Amino acid sequence: MDGSGREREAWALTAEADKKMKTLGSLFGTFFGSSSKAEEACDMYVRAANMFKMAKNWHAAGDAFRKAAKLRLRMQSKHDAAVHFIDAGNAYKKTDPQEAIQCLTRAIDIYTDMGRFTIAAKHHISVAEIYESELVDIDKAVAHYEQAADYYKGEESTSAANKCLLKVATYAAQLEQYQKAIEIYEQVGTYCMDTTLLKYGAKDHFFRAALCHFCVDMLNAKVTVVLMNDVLTLAVQRYEEMFPAFSDARECKLIKKLLDAHEEQDVAAYTDAVKEFDSITRLDQWQTTMLLRIKKTIKEEDESDLR
Repeated sequence: MDGSGREREAWALTAEADKKMKTLGSLFGTFFGSSSKAEEACDMYVRAANMFKMAKNWHAAGDAFRKAAKLRLRMQSKHDAAVHFIDAGNAYKKTDPQEAIQCLTRAIDIYTDMGRFTIAAKHHISVAEIYESELVDIDKAVAHYEQAADYYKGEESTSAANKCLLKVATYAAQLEQYQKAIEIYEQVGTYCMDTTLLKYGAKDHFFRAALCHFCVDMLNAKVTVVLMNDVLTLAVQRYEEMFPAFSDARECKLIKKLLDAHEEQDVAAYTDAVKEFDSITRLDQWQTTMLLRIKKTIKEEDESDLR
């Protein structure tokens, strides 16, 4: 059967299910005596939704899944209702982000009411990603990442919580909420350095925290040279004390070079240090943005000079 044939059959199933629904009566009337008809109608909506999916009519698929979800709620089948709301949300993602968010939010509410916080957290991330990529509403994306992290923490899923918090930190720094970003990077870095399989990644989190310190106030991450000994102060010093391996990391050495260049107001030295680091360990977009912000505190330069 081709796409148009599937779609016609899906519309016919939907119409038949709608007709059954009209005979069921109101929620507090004869409905509960008609559970078999309700079950049949629900199955028809789901079959229709899957046919709409095969025909790539995503909005109609979302509508059918949502009807099935609402019917499951009337049947007091919360878990199945949540599953269908998720199915509806995934279909709506293709065409209508706002509708997708509404359905995913309904599912989240059901899962939290059932105490299924890990699943609720997963779908908070889905909503955050829609705000992030489709609707470009970073504040709402951050709010959902934070809620997901909170639920994961409550379920002792620290690694999953940290992934969400790192997204929050990324956006916080971009929005110049540096202190919030610093707290998260330090928290995640501390967790990683105490976890064998994650220890190697701790240096990156402390590096990012140091860059944020740099942006807040140069003195917060300043390295002071006394005679022949380098005495690390404030943020960088703390990171080395907490995590001695950070001292030998290229990220730490870069921070020190940048501090020296900043102290000397030497744009060329700053740029050379960044280019040397980037030639071996490729800087990502976030790191580049932060480094450019720091560079501009030395002297206004064209961004291409840093690359």
